[in-house]
Amino acid sequence: MDLTKQVEEVLYGVIDPDLGINIVDLGLIYNIEIDEKNGVKVTMTLTTPGCPLHDSIVGGVESAIYFIDGIDKVDVQLVWQPAWSPEKMSPKAKEMLMR
Repeated sequence: MDLTKQVEEVLYGVIDPDLGINIVDLGLIYNIEIDEKNGVKVTMTLTTPGCPLHDSIVGGVESAIYFIDGIDKVDVQLVWQPAWSPEKMSPKAKEMLMR
């Protein structure tokens, strides 16, 4: 499995504590880049700019990625454009919220 796919897989384990859904299915991950030195840059957003769980979620992303063997650096960049909306959620996440 390539490194980008490994990063995506571990991010399924990062759960938004407020919603109880992983950040990938929530549509919070916009891009994953791997550089030549196995540094990882994740471009992501949060459900709201003032999200009180900012530190918890970003810390979870960093911890999950560093768990992968060979990762030397993790850079998480939060962006607010494009803004997150429920349309970005996977069908699975939408179903979970309906329960």
